[in-house]
Amino acid sequence: MVEQFVVGIVRGTHGISGEFKVESTSGEYGHFADMEEVTLMDGAVKKLFKVEYTREAATTLYMKLIGINTPEEAAKFNRWQIVVPRKNAHQLQKDEWYIEDLKGCSVWYDDEAAEGSATVASGFKDSDVIGTVTNVMEGGSGYLVEVSLSEGCRFLTDDVKYTKGGSLRKVLVPLSYRFLTGIDVENKRMQLMHLWILE
Repeated sequence: MVEQFVVGIVRGTHGISGEFKVESTSGEYGHFADMEEVTLMDGAVKKLFKVEYTREAATTLYMKLIGINTPEEAAKFNRWQIVVPRKNAHQLQKDEWYIEDLKGCSVWYDDEAAEGSATVASGFKDSDVIGTVTNVMEGGSGYLVEVSLSEGCRFLTDDVKYTKGGSLRKVLVPLSYRFLTGIDVENKRMQLMHLWILE
């Protein structure tokens, strides 16, 4: 199965020919020029389209897909994600990750590491795992990592782990080195720096 990555979000229509305004999730737009087809996705709904053309403007990208020829047709896809295979995604720079690679990472905590320290502990035990990344989403000032808390974590009390209904809680943690460090997508883990963010 080919890995798919979210590379952009449809941010409205442009003109009368069915063009989209596109926001790149990486902030880069050059790689869109090489795309021959893209998948538009809204939750579980996916639609594959051939790319007619893309063109860059000062602060955005315009994309025209074959089969979408009016502003009304284009408007149906507003806020949908643009998904492509890994080979068509933006080439990563230092401290950049694909959202799909962050999903499934274990989030762990080391009580011996000083709070606020940017150093990563050398090892961890299963009982150090706070939870697992289940999603990454846009927040007001950056991205937020959704973490499903772990039942077996020794650092968390039951009132932090569980909702009033008794199910494990999900918490949002800013994707920032102030809160998450040692991000290692190859070994599927990252380190939480502050427990208080979970409360």
